[in-house]
Amino acid sequence: MTDQEGQAAALAATAEEVLPEGRLAEQLREGRQLRAKLGIDPTAPDIHLGHVVVLQKLREFQDAGHTVVLIIGDYTARVGDPSGQSAERPQLSDDEIKANATTFSAQAFKVIDRERTEVRFNSEWLDMGMSELFGLLRRFTVARLLERDDFQRRMSAEQPISALELMYPVLQGYDSVAVESDVELGGTDQKFNLLFARDVQQAFGQEPQSVMTMPILVGTDGGQRMSKSLGNYVGVTEPPEEMFGKLMSVPDDAMADYYRLLLGRSAPDGHPAQAKRDLARQLVERFHDRNAAEAAEARFDRVHVEREAPEEIEDAAFDPSGAVHLPALIAESFELSRSEARRLIEQGGVRLNGDVLAGDTLDLDATRLDGALLQVGRRRFRRLRATPKA
Repeated sequence: MTDQEGQAAALAATAEEVLPEGRLAEQLREGRQLRAKLGIDPTAPDIHLGHVVVLQKLREFQDAGHTVVLIIGDYTARVGDPSGQSAERPQLSDDEIKANATTFSAQAFKVIDRERTEVRFNSEWLDMGMSELFGLLRRFTVARLLERDDFQRRMSAEQPISALELMYPVLQGYDSVAVESDVELGGTDQKFNLLFARDVQQAFGQEPQSVMTMPILVGTDGGQRMSKSLGNYVGVTEPPEEMFGKLMSVPDDAMADYYRLLLGRSAPDGHPAQAKRDLARQLVERFHDRNAAEAAEARFDRVHVEREAPEEIEDAAFDPSGAVHLPALIAESFELSRSEARRLIEQGGVRLNGDVLAGDTLDLDATRLDGALLQVGRRRFRRLRATPKA
C-alpha cells in the first residue's frame, strides 16, 4: 500500500462511502493540499452531535494538512433542501437565516480549527442575475433531477414538489464550482446532491470532486436520526448536566455507533450503563471541561439514582398577582415555546414539588407557587419565586 493509499484509507475510516472508488488516493498522489468542502444550510441555530460526526471528519482532513471550506448556505436555505423530506420545508425569514448562520458557524469551531477553515456564504455567488441563472439551469435536465429517491417517493405519493426544490441540487452543485472543491462531505442522505455536484463541475470544465458520505447518528430515542425538530438531539452548547443526562438516555443498542462515530473507538465491554457513563463523561469534558463533567455526573446521580433534587437550582421569577399561566411560566423559565410547554404538561412531563401535574392544569393560583420546585422532564428544575412587578 502506498503512502497516499494509506492516507486515503485513514481518512475513509468511519465513512459510509468514498466515491468514485480510488479517486481520493489519486488526488492525494498529486501531493497538494486538497480543498475539503462541507455545505450547511442554517435552518436551525445550534449544532448537535449528529453534525459533529461530519465535522470531526473535516478536522481529520485539516490535521492531514488539507484546507476545509465551510459553506454556510444562507442562499440555499431559502430554497430548502429536499433530502429526506416527504414534504416541502417551511421557508425561513432572512433574519432567521442570518441569526442561525452566526451561531452555527461559531459552534462549528468547537470541532474544526478556525485558523485552517475558509468560511464562505453561498449568497456570494448564488445571488446572480437572471441571465446567469438561466445559463446555469439550462445545462441540466428535469429528468436527471427527478432521479433522486426523495422526489420519486413524493411523486408516487402524489405529494407536491416545488420548482425551487428541483433547483436545489443544481445550486448546491454550483457551490463546488465556486470554491473549486476537491472533496465534498455530507451525510448518507446527501449522496445524490454530492454526486450531482460532480456533474455541475464537469459542466463548467472542472475536475469533479471526490464524495465522502458519513453515517447518520441516531437520536437519543434510538429510532430516528438526531434532529432538533424531533427533540432527540444533544446540542454541543447545552449545559453539562443536560448533555450528560441526555446521553445517559441513549438506548444500549446505539452505544456502538456513538463510540465509533463520536469517540473513534469501539464501545468497552461490560455493563452498558457504565459504557454510557464513560461516553457522557468524555463528551461533556470535550465540549465543556473535566470539572463540568464531574459535576454533571454527580448531579445525575443525585437526581436519578438517589431521587433527590439537585443541590443548586436556579430561581425563576413570576408575578404573584392573580393566576399564573403555566405554559407561559415554563416557556420563559426553560427557553421553550408555549406550545412545547403545553404539550409537556399534557404528556405528564411537568412536576410541582415532585407531583405530576394533571394534563389539563394550565393555570394555578400564585399562592401555590412561591418557593415551589418546578420540574420539566427528568433533568430540568427551577425554584419558583414570587416577584411583584415594579
